[in-house]
Amino acid sequence: MNDVSPLSVASPAPSSSSRLQLLVLSNGHGEDVIAIRILQALQQQSNPPDIFALPLVGEGHAYQQLNVPVIGSVRTLPSGGFIYMDGRQLAKDVRGGLLQLTLSQIKAVRRWVKSQKKQGNRKAILAVGDIVPLLFAKFSGANYAFVGTAKSEYYVRDESGLLPRKNKGAKWENFSGSIYHPWERWLMSRRHCRAVFPRDSLTTEILKKWPIPAFNLGNPMMDGLSPSFPTQRFYSGDIQQQEIARPLIVTLLPGSRAPEAYNNWETITVAVSALLASFRERDSVFNTSGTIIFLGAIAPSLDCNTLTKTLTIQGWRSQSELPIQLSDPNALTFKQKNAYFILTQQAYNDCLHLGDFAIAMAGTATEQFVGLGKPAIAISGQGPQYNPGFAEAQSRLLGPSLILVDQPSKVAKEVQSLFQNPDRLQIIADNGLLRMGQPGAAQRIAECLQSRL
Repeated sequence: MNDVSPLSVASPAPSSSSRLQLLVLSNGHGEDVIAIRILQALQQQSNPPDIFALPLVGEGHAYQQLNVPVIGSVRTLPSGGFIYMDGRQLAKDVRGGLLQLTLSQIKAVRRWVKSQKKQGNRKAILAVGDIVPLLFAKFSGANYAFVGTAKSEYYVRDESGLLPRKNKGAKWENFSGSIYHPWERWLMSRRHCRAVFPRDSLTTEILKKWPIPAFNLGNPMMDGLSPSFPTQRFYSGDIQQQEIARPLIVTLLPGSRAPEAYNNWETITVAVSALLASFRERDSVFNTSGTIIFLGAIAPSLDCNTLTKTLTIQGWRSQSELPIQLSDPNALTFKQKNAYFILTQQAYNDCLHLGDFAIAMAGTATEQFVGLGKPAIAISGQGPQYNPGFAEAQSRLLGPSLILVDQPSKVAKEVQSLFQNPDRLQIIADNGLLRMGQPGAAQRIAECLQSRL
C-alpha cells in the first residue's frame, strides 16, 4: 500500500509542436495490458505520439516494457481494484488512502495538460477502463478517446432482446436504454471526445443511438494470443481416427491474484477429481482415447509449490515426461493412472488453444478462452474477484459459452452434456467469436486514434 514514485524509466525524446503528446489513463491490471497493446500498435505508426501514462489502480508495471514514463504517484490498494464488487473492499481502500491518491492523480493530470499547453504541444488523453479514467479525461480540458472495457450490452441483453433477471434492482442497469448511463453517455458525447471504442458490436450499435463517436473495431483482449504451434488444420482421410486417438485436454484457469487464486485452485482440483471419477464410461461419451490431460495455466506471480502440494495430497505423482508439446521447458508434469496434470507459467497461449473446454474461476482468462470459440465451465468462488455476483455477471456477458455451476462436483455432469450435444458446441463456437471479436483490434484502434486525435 505504499506510494510509489513515477517509474524510473527514460523519458521520450523532446517533441516538436507537430508531434502529439498522449497521456494514457487506465484503472486496473487488465486495463493496463489492453492499453499496452494499443500503445505498441501506435508506436509502429508513422509519426507516433510521445506517450505518458498514469495508472489509476495499481503500480502500472506493465508500462515499463514500453519505457513509458508515469507522470504521478501510484499505489496498490487493498482491493486490488475490485471495489465495485464488494462495499467492504471500497471501505478498505478508503482507509488505505484512496481519496488522497485520487486527488493527487487529478492534480498530476492537470499539471501534465498545463505543461503541454505551455510548451505549445498538441495533447490528448486515452482513457482505458470505466467512468473513472473517462471523468479524468473529460475534466482535463484536452481532446480524448475512450476504450470501454468494463461495460457491455451483453450484461443486460443479447441480439434477441433484454435478458430475464430475477434481481429486482437489475432494471437500474438498463433504465435509460443502455448499459451506459446518461452521465456516461454525456461524457462520451462531448466535443473533446473524439472516439469511443466499445468492447463488442452490440454495445457499439446501442451507443450509436446517441451522438457518440463509437467505432466497432474489436476487443484488444483477443490480441497477442497466438500459440507456439501452427493452428492451421489440414483434413485427411484418417481425420476421424486421429480425433478418436487424441487425448481430451482440459484447461484450468484459477485466476492470477493471491490468495484468492490458491482458494480457487482447491475448488478446481475437487472438480478435476469428480471429473476423473465420472470417466469410467468416457470412451462412449467423448469419443476419444482414454487419456485426459489437465493443463493448469498458472500466473507467474503465483507459487507453484503451493499448488503442487494439493496435487500430491490427491494422489498425483511427479514425472519428467510431457505428454504433449508445450512452449515451457520448466512445466511440471504429474500422472495418475491414464490422466496427466501439467502446470505451466510460461505457455498461457498454448493452454488456451489446446483446451477442449476450461474449468474457470478467472476474469480475463475466461473471456479469452471463450473468445476462441470454446466452452468454459465456471464455479462460483468466494472472491474478492470471482465471487457469485461476478460469476453470474460474467455468465450474462459470455452467454451460452459460459456454463455456471455452484458446486465443483457438478462440473462432470455439464461436461458430459456438452459432448453429447455437438449442435450446442457449434453455437458456443459462433457465440464466442461474436462476443469477443476477431484479433487485430489494437492495430485497428491505433490507426483510428492517429486520424481522430
